[in-house]
Amino acid sequence: MSTATTAPVGRMAALARAELTLLGRSRGTLFAALFVPLILPFSAREAAKQMDLAEVGLTLGTVLLPASMGFSLLYAVYVTLVSVYTARREELVLKRLRTGELRDNEILAGAAFPAVATGLAQCVVLTAGCAVLLDVGAPRAPHLAVLGLLLGFPLCATLAAVTASFTRSVESAQVTTLPVVFLSMIFSGMFVPLEILPDRVASLCELLPLTPVITLVRGGLTGELSAYEALGAVATALAWTVLGVFAVRRWFRWEPRR
Repeated sequence: MSTATTAPVGRMAALARAELTLLGRSRGTLFAALFVPLILPFSAREAAKQMDLAEVGLTLGTVLLPASMGFSLLYAVYVTLVSVYTARREELVLKRLRTGELRDNEILAGAAFPAVATGLAQCVVLTAGCAVLLDVGAPRAPHLAVLGLLLGFPLCATLAAVTASFTRSVESAQVTTLPVVFLSMIFSGMFVPLEILPDRVASLCELLPLTPVITLVRGGLTGELSAYEALGAVATALAWTVLGVFAVRRWFRWEPRR
């Protein structure tokens, strides 16, 4: 394999290892990444018990497992990366990295790797836990669930970079992340499945960034997602990702906001 091919991978791997070390030293960020996504499903479970899920063809497992994965994407990836990008910018780390061989996209991707790996590991653990505790059977369309996650990780990483562009400090990240977190938790089908909402409200909720991911994961479990609905979810997720990449290139700041 040529040096031109391996060099970017090696550079990003080195940056990812450094970020993993720094992540382990940040207790607040580490708590949000590791434990919050594992705690929130208990709240979603109590809310789901109050709903008539059988009427819309859902079970407790098909509601909680996608919600749990959504929590991991939000907290292990999105919230964590907003803090990481903001902290590295304010510490002049991003500015120094740009003076080396790393390209801009390599810097952002390398910094995101530990958070994405954490989110992926949590999704695996949560899948196993729900299979045992909630008797969630084998997914009827596993390719849809996998596709949803594959779309969710870069989407949340891109949204994190966009949010970090307007975040002045690590402390203010707790505020700037709230709109995406709350809108996703309430209206993306995590706490309240879209099948229960009125049609007009559900149609609007389908346009939110994280809704396609939850829709694909839940459709993968139930097998009741049509090809048209799946393509619509994929198109929405890709559209948000493309918009996010454009916003990052346009507004992302590499130097401290002072």
